Amino acid sequence: MRGSRPIIRAQESPRRTSGYSARMRIGRPDVRAWVTDWTIAICVAAALLVTGLSGQHSTTNLDLFGYALLTAGGLALVARRRAPVPVLVVTGLCAVGHHAAGFDVPAVAYLFAVYAAVRAGHRAITVAASVTVLALLPLAALASGLHDTGEAFAQARGALELAWLVAAGAAGEAVRQAERRAEEAERTREEIAQHRADEERLHIARELHDSLTHQISIIKVQAEVAVHVARRRGEQVPESLLAIQEAGREAARELRATLQALRDDDTTPPRGLDDVPELVERARSIGLDATLTIEGQRHDVPAAVSRTVYRIVQESLTNVARHAAAASASVRIDCRPDGLAIRIDDDGRATPDAAPAPGVGLLGMRERVTALGGRLRAEPRSEGGFTVQAELPVGQTP
Repeated sequence: MRGSRPIIRAQESPRRTSGYSARMRIGRPDVRAWVTDWTIAICVAAALLVTGLSGQHSTTNLDLFGYALLTAGGLALVARRRAPVPVLVVTGLCAVGHHAAGFDVPAVAYLFAVYAAVRAGHRAITVAASVTVLALLPLAALASGLHDTGEAFAQARGALELAWLVAAGAAGEAVRQAERRAEEAERTREEIAQHRADEERLHIARELHDSLTHQISIIKVQAEVAVHVARRRGEQVPESLLAIQEAGREAARELRATLQALRDDDTTPPRGLDDVPELVERARSIGLDATLTIEGQRHDVPAAVSRTVYRIVQESLTNVARHAAAASASVRIDCRPDGLAIRIDDDGRATPDAAPAPGVGLLGMRERVTALGGRLRAEPRSEGGFTVQAELPVGQTP
């Protein structure tokens, strides 16, 4: 019967928790940086080891230990981005250790660690560690018997030249400042873009207010006056006039909500999935035999998806009422673990041979669905009438 309420069938399906589990975004490592770090670490370790094998070293029983320290000091650089301070300590200890083992090899790995630590902003710790290393290197060289007391200090400074140490720290600080300026510039660009977007929203809100609010208010008032006069006279109010009255009220509410969202940047949609039954009931009030079927387990969906479902059903039923010359329409919403499937069918005059030209409403629906990563299909049915089908993912939305 046309006067009855819409048919809503909520068929509960078994809940599959796998579709509802929270998905944690795990950051993937930068492959290029990873390859660069390993390449530098291996090259430095190889250079230190070759220098130790071919260079001067005292005759001790710690040769194997010294080679291990040379290799470890170089390979430790692979973690200099993630843990610059521990790498600084490890490379410093390795430099002192291989000097104590009798290997007069420059502490190249420590210079790389100084650069990384200063670049990460650990300047005070780097200065303290460097002073300690500079103090221990002559003692380690002296203990290993590499040189006598006078030569030890000179050779230690040759292994770790103070100028090279300062240069490494200065290079790290320069890169750090450059990266900070780049981040500030990027943040400034984002703030400017956000400011422009805010201004554009306000401009759109003003334009909508100036161009639509007055006209919609006039339509609503005129319809309400006509309904009031007809009832006072005891006349039957035409259904079309009641529909105009209700449409005017709804348009005014939605326009106010839209203007408020534009002004306040509110992400809460004025209408959503829970309001679809009202759309179907309104379609029935104008003489369309409309039904609504909801299947599956209802679950929370993102606001953008909920609003898009409402707009798809609203636009489809509006097109059916205005252009299809249809007697009935069915709205079907399938709630799936990973998304929503919406289908609106009517028995109007559209045929595969006489497909209606897509209008602004259909293009708007397609843009909304595509923006959410979904799919939309709108075309005449082989048995006559028109169908609109949309699939919207709910796992991740922009």
